[in-house]
Amino acid sequence: MSDAPLHNQTITELSIQIREGALSPVTLTEHLLSRINALNGPLNAFNLVTADRARVEAEAAEIKLKSGSNLGPLHGIPYAVKDIFDVGGLPTTAGSRTLGDNIREQDCTVTQRLRNAGMIVLGKTITVEFAKGIAGINHIQGTPHNPWHATPHIPGGSSAGSAVAVAAGLAPMALGSDTGGSVRAPAGLCGTVGLKTTVGRVSRHGVFPLSWTLDSVGPLTRSVEDAALAYTTMHGEDLNDDSTIGIGAHDVLKNLKAGIKGLRVGIPEDVFYDDLDPEVENSMRDCAAMFTDLGAHVSTISYPEARIAQSIRSSISSIEACVIHRKRLETMVEQMDPIVGPRMLLDLNRPATEYAAALRQMHALRRTQATGSLRDIDILLVPTIQSPAIPVAAFEESLETYIELSKRYSDNTATGNVLGLCGLSLPCGVSTKGLPIGLMIYAKPFAEDIALRAGYAYEQATEWRLQHPDLGWAS
Repeated sequence: MSDAPLHNQTITELSIQIREGALSPVTLTEHLLSRINALNGPLNAFNLVTADRARVEAEAAEIKLKSGSNLGPLHGIPYAVKDIFDVGGLPTTAGSRTLGDNIREQDCTVTQRLRNAGMIVLGKTITVEFAKGIAGINHIQGTPHNPWHATPHIPGGSSAGSAVAVAAGLAPMALGSDTGGSVRAPAGLCGTVGLKTTVGRVSRHGVFPLSWTLDSVGPLTRSVEDAALAYTTMHGEDLNDDSTIGIGAHDVLKNLKAGIKGLRVGIPEDVFYDDLDPEVENSMRDCAAMFTDLGAHVSTISYPEARIAQSIRSSISSIEACVIHRKRLETMVEQMDPIVGPRMLLDLNRPATEYAAALRQMHALRRTQATGSLRDIDILLVPTIQSPAIPVAAFEESLETYIELSKRYSDNTATGNVLGLCGLSLPCGVSTKGLPIGLMIYAKPFAEDIALRAGYAYEQATEWRLQHPDLGWAS
């Protein structure tokens, strides 16, 4: 049994106690609701806390357990929902005032699957408006506060509130979406684990879209094993999402702890290592050494497909976002976030030929990498982001500064979306300013099991998973 406070324990640790009868879902839920009540003011992770509903769900989970019905390792575990995922009876605002009282009648596929596994919804977490932004800034509902620093630093986005909730001990797991890094960037900047799944692995039905080509869904957790547990329940074919049809489920838990001896690891220094913060560079050097010590074959590789992918990423996601929001941009832009709306307007009239050419090139790059750069490689080790979090004020200087910094903070993550890779971000260091540094493990499309196995081996060989932010400033 862990000696850590309940709010710092992993799903794995909490689940063992629940199964053994040492911890009840009601006690755990009340503990987290109390912590949310005390800390959500300064942290601003949740825009909606569903305390009464959570208590009812916790009591129902406890009754099932007492009757001998155990739904699995997620049974009785509370979690948080990024506010682009539909939960029946709750509003989905997508971080925007333009959706009004958008009460949803049904759960999206993912929240339904988690409900069926016995999980408990604590509430909705703040996202960048319409999931359009890597910094995590929201001028409408407020920007979640990165818990690692008293001065407001960017939490990463767009799944900002989800990352803050997990990092600060308000929830052991939270849902996120990832179109250009929106799970991995906040995970890296807030010191959590974040899994970006391959498009087609997890249903997006009932999730407010940003880009139908690149949107993916994944969990933010405190450990790699927790991410694997959540993913196991979340993924699988769904007839309501065409991208998942014909893609079978797979077992990521079977070999999770098998180690990485003999794994072929590539270090693509020609593309993902540009302009690194010195502390990030040192951490990445240590990561490569650790993988070598664990028995992996580590080598430097060239990855030209990734460089090209960086140049076309906005031609896909930004244009698709404008198609989705065209009417809103033409009639309601003044009600939108003063950064999100103007950024979308800049993309509104980009030509269809640019979009078509980018899609064609994307598919060509995915084919080429399979027989080229990634042919003899199992995983890639890259920095999640080139530098730790910076103050929110630095992003707010001007729209031009926001756009420039956004590119820097999303280059490494968005490239994987274009190339169809799956990716896992996990903590690999803390800067001298006390801010997390993230390692990103890329694996080939549909190889989530390999990414998770590699991440678990690294996580267990280091102590970064045991680091938690000091929230004395928020008390």
